[in-house]
Amino acid sequence: MSAQDAFAATIVDEWARAGLTDAVVAPGSRSTPLVAALAADGRLRVHVVLDERSAGFVALGLGLSTGRPAPVVVTSGTAAVELHPAVVEADQAGVPLLAVTADRPPELHRVGAPQTVVQAGLYGGSVRFSADPGVPEGTATGWWRSLAARLVAETVRHPCGPGPVHLNVGFRDPLLGDPGPLPPGRDGGRPWHEASRGRSELPSAELVAELVAAAGSEGLVVAGAGAGRAALGIAGTLGWPLLADPRSGARVGHPLVVAAVDSLLRVPEVAAWCPSYVLRLGRPWASKVLGSWLATLPSTTRQVVIDASRAWSDPERTSSVVSGADPSLLAETVTAALGGSGGPAGRTTEWVQRWQAAETAAQAAIDRQLATETATTEAAVARTVTEAVPDGSWLFTSSSMPVRDVEWYGRPRDGVRVVANRGANGIDGVVSTALGVALGTEDATVALVGDLAFLYDAGALLGAADRPAHLSVVVVDNDGGGIFSFLPQAAAVPAERFERLWGTPHGRDLTAVASAYGVPARRVADLAELRAIVSDPPEGVSVAVVATDRSANVAAHDRLNAAIAGAVRAAAGTRATGAGAGS
Repeated sequence: MSAQDAFAATIVDEWARAGLTDAVVAPGSRSTPLVAALAADGRLRVHVVLDERSAGFVALGLGLSTGRPAPVVVTSGTAAVELHPAVVEADQAGVPLLAVTADRPPELHRVGAPQTVVQAGLYGGSVRFSADPGVPEGTATGWWRSLAARLVAETVRHPCGPGPVHLNVGFRDPLLGDPGPLPPGRDGGRPWHEASRGRSELPSAELVAELVAAAGSEGLVVAGAGAGRAALGIAGTLGWPLLADPRSGARVGHPLVVAAVDSLLRVPEVAAWCPSYVLRLGRPWASKVLGSWLATLPSTTRQVVIDASRAWSDPERTSSVVSGADPSLLAETVTAALGGSGGPAGRTTEWVQRWQAAETAAQAAIDRQLATETATTEAAVARTVTEAVPDGSWLFTSSSMPVRDVEWYGRPRDGVRVVANRGANGIDGVVSTALGVALGTEDATVALVGDLAFLYDAGALLGAADRPAHLSVVVVDNDGGGIFSFLPQAAAVPAERFERLWGTPHGRDLTAVASAYGVPARRVADLAELRAIVSDPPEGVSVAVVATDRSANVAAHDRLNAAIAGAVRAAAGTRATGAGAGS
């Protein structure tokens, strides 16, 4: 009997008892005891991913769609280092992730042994909890189950919110043996420690009282990722417009919802509207325009940040209060304090009407302007995708332009869950993350990504055609880094140098890249074909490439924003130029 194999089998048994359903494995030798235990147990689906960096993001995507950590098991050396980007994203996005790194035994460290690096504490402050128990010994089995259960508990109920944990465990040769009998577990197949998710902290009485006093005033609710549908309840109870990010879960067809926020705040007359109170729920938006506007509001505007993940979501540093209160509890408490339906809900003030008129005009202007564009624009792609994604499906949006185009021009609608890697805001691992999201759900998943993000993570497609995932990857191909054309260097740097350093044209046939990995791919001729693909995604994993013109993209956005500004001014008339209270 082998203590190493008994340890590994015990860890896996506890993970299954804790309700974990999936694990991701990158092939390697030193991790053999854990990989063999996962295969022998059979209760967790094992997804084998060749590249450790990709494996980390697949596990991250599984955590996004299931809410449960998916252990990602890798061998020693740089394999462990490759997990770091996914660990950082999981930390900053608040996604449960269990990074498991096999290590060489202590006697092989710092003596020139191959594939050996310092792995204890490798991820620094990015993890909620880390454990480095050393090489398992048969004389100390009593704490194994506690360790395994705690690893799961720390990913989902840590005081700082869900996030990554790290188990680094050393193994000696021989790496494969007989685990023998395992230390006894709890009766009834229960985990050693229960990992109840629970609810976040209660809103303070002071916060509830001031919101009750502010109800019906010229306030705003700004909902980002993590806000949830409770944002609608809070906005309705307070009688305030709801500025809803697509990732918030609250950007639906509702009279209080304002979606075209980025374009509206580019209109000076709208930007001059000054709320007396801003209740910010969840994480910050991608929109710099919104962030800048919040930062320039006068000190007389009370700004309060509520984020149940307990992240400090205040990059502008303008909030008077930063709270980890649960938005659902806040909605319930404020509604009860206002006497249920006796509050401002249902009463439309002039302040609300002003925002409603602007939003209605903006959405109509988006439709009209996009209909006049002769070429396929990236804004039109984002709007088409958000409209066409089937009810009940997931939409994963890549960083850089796709998440912004969805945020700026996506139509409000119900029935779709929008997610993105916006913790660290990078394009690393987006295809892998989307694949992980798809593996964690039986519903269809559509990923909207840029061409450079696709090429950066194209290795995720290796073996993807054989995975039990329903994923359609829509790639916006503008032959380079389109977002850089919006930055000052596009005009300040000579064109040839700009193209080499920032534009980065790749000149590759992206359908051929996908096909090389065995994934069916097609070029999309127009928006009608794109709509047909997205509304009825093909089974399995597939790629659809939509060509756009990077050099014309900025001008197309400018035309769209100008059309919105004209429509808002025409619709609002003198009311749009009138100052609100406190302006």
